[in-house]
Amino acid sequence: MNTPSTIQNIINQLELQPHPEGGYFKETYRRKGLIKADSLDPVYQGSRNYSTSIYFLLTADTFSAFHRIKQDEFWHFYDGASLELHMISPQGSYSKVMIGRDIMKGEVPQFVVPGGYWFAANVIRGGDYTLTGCTVAPGFDFADFELPHRQDLLNLFPQHQDIITALTHK
Repeated sequence: MNTPSTIQNIINQLELQPHPEGGYFKETYRRKGLIKADSLDPVYQGSRNYSTSIYFLLTADTFSAFHRIKQDEFWHFYDGASLELHMISPQGSYSKVMIGRDIMKGEVPQFVVPGGYWFAANVIRGGDYTLTGCTVAPGFDFADFELPHRQDLLNLFPQHQDIITALTHK
């Protein structure tokens, strides 16, 4: 059984900070080279690093609120309880994947969220925390990050009211 002090020790050891979408993070890699704007898809404004990656920690009392980025985001499972990753495609289809180590129960140790999808995550019921990593290419930039108000997402996808209400902050 993990205690709050175990979680705090992870936060301290990895030097994690609160993330705007919920949970805790630390950027661990940012490729120094840049992809020039004229070589990127037109959805990007400006140049981007080749790739970035972070540690990302969720606890039983936090969640990653629905948000989206332009890039594909690779999730990697490291430690703790399994993670539920919820996605809504641009067309409004909902799907969920379990990220964890119990492969025989359908969990996967890594998963890619397609760019442009709305997605949110939470620790499975009964779990204390989940430690994952996220890798993005081209590299993450907050200019590519959208964290909508609950009502804006409900206006787009009223058919997913329950999950949107559960995994948004306002």
